[in-house]
Amino acid sequence: MMILYHAPRSRSSTIVALIHELGATDRVEIRPVSIPRQDGSGGRDPLNPHPEGKVPYLVTPSGPVRERGAIVLSLCEAFPEASLAPAPGEAGRGEFLSWLFYYQGVIEPVLVGQVMEVDHPVFRATFRGPAEMTDTLRAALEKGPYLMGERFTAADLLVFSPFAWFPQIMPDVPVIRDWVARVMARPSLRAVAEWDEQLIAG
Repeated sequence: MMILYHAPRSRSSTIVALIHELGATDRVEIRPVSIPRQDGSGGRDPLNPHPEGKVPYLVTPSGPVRERGAIVLSLCEAFPEASLAPAPGEAGRGEFLSWLFYYQGVIEPVLVGQVMEVDHPVFRATFRGPAEMTDTLRAALEKGPYLMGERFTAADLLVFSPFAWFPQIMPDVPVIRDWVARVMARPSLRAVAEWDEQLIAG
């Protein structure tokens, strides 16, 4: 059985929601752990095997997986019957993979740079900036309700997540705001939010 190490109200909450979407809650063990928080609370959990004490961390029969994009792909491939990702060789596979890596390689750096007020020619040459990121999201969402048109995929869960957690950094673009609200309303995310609150309450 796979094991996911999860801390409530953290980056791993999205992965727990994905496990719900995959119908795999009985096939992936979710182990709550503590992590250091930005407000100084929490701390590294000795029961968390992540080399840096972070979450999410997925242990699979073929070895551990870290980084959310890689974990999303691993889970979708482990449970293909849920159809939350195009299968290898299926139309849309390249677009799906591109969204996973665009999130990790562009969206996160751009948003972190925005919060830190980083503006440097090398940074912009490498990652571009908020305007370009917004244009990329807008162009996709003007074609349909989800990143890949009419089809909801695990890419939506991954890419929407920073805007759900930090609405102040969400672009003020109607199709993006509507998409975030649409994904946020999914039962999987409501279930995880409730469970996270129970974990925090002890």
